Amino acid sequence: MSKVKPIKVALIGAGGWGLQHARIFSAHPDIDFCAIVGRTEEKTKARAESFGVRYYLDIDQMLEKEQPDLVSLCLPNQGHFQATLRVIEAGYPLLVEKPLVFDLHEADTLLNEAARRSLFFAINFNHRYAQPVQLAKQAIEGGRLGELNFATWRFGGEGSSDHPHANLIETQCHGFDMLEFLCGPIDSIMAQMTNKTGAGYRSLVLALHFANDAVGSLVGSYDTSYSYPDTHRVEVNGDQGRITIEDTVRRYTFQAVGSETSEVWQAGYFNDLDREFHRTFDQHMDRLLEAFRQGKEPPVQAAAGRRALLLARGAIQSFETGKRVTIR
Repeated sequence: MSKVKPIKVALIGAGGWGLQHARIFSAHPDIDFCAIVGRTEEKTKARAESFGVRYYLDIDQMLEKEQPDLVSLCLPNQGHFQATLRVIEAGYPLLVEKPLVFDLHEADTLLNEAARRSLFFAINFNHRYAQPVQLAKQAIEGGRLGELNFATWRFGGEGSSDHPHANLIETQCHGFDMLEFLCGPIDSIMAQMTNKTGAGYRSLVLALHFANDAVGSLVGSYDTSYSYPDTHRVEVNGDQGRITIEDTVRRYTFQAVGSETSEVWQAGYFNDLDREFHRTFDQHMDRLLEAFRQGKEPPVQAAAGRRALLLARGAIQSFETGKRVTIR
């Protein structure tokens, strides 16, 4: 029997979340994990040695020597553009971490250059692959909620950045993506933000309107803590029922309108896979590799990163002008 050739993958980034990339690539049976590129020799060499791969300090050198089938990039949030463009210009299919970039012109440049080369270009909005989110998607598409009326997203923790809108762009991009994934496109935004801490607009509240005439809210902050229970919560309400998602992976609840009985999912005793947030990336990677091998589009295309940035920029415009901003 013929054996399918593993997909050769290289990783650019030796930081904290890059460890999750390396973990998945090193253990996945369909991946030949070949190399890690980093900025400092000591850290990059140590990371590469721990996974038994080669290390490089130069992207072009790695691409020339390794010639991977797929490149994954996991870099500091404001350092995505140049490295991503280099990989695209070299003609390699790629997966990038959120946020795509902080600037819409840069986003358009990356997407246009990738499209010009017909490249597979994915982004890791891994929250979509949490089991509660998948169950919510199924319930909504199955009509269990009826007509959607409103949706809320709240997510807060610690964070630091020299960008005044870092929380909105680099963290609440998950909120924009999740709300549109479940409820459809957002077509207008009104925003309130505060710089009370003097370190940028770290806490914000957005009022949203969806194209299907539902309304929504998004609350985000770097002035709270990921240690708090229920630091993340999603609620979607329809005329036939309601769903809630607690802490992304912890619990999913459906309740029909008028019923005092709920359906609840939470991971069982031995179900560590669905209980652990990091494993949402594993679920996404399985689907990404399947699409890549079949020559299909990524399950989450990089254009979703531009969409989240467009919504964030709309929120900033609304706050700065004091007006509702239409999203096109």
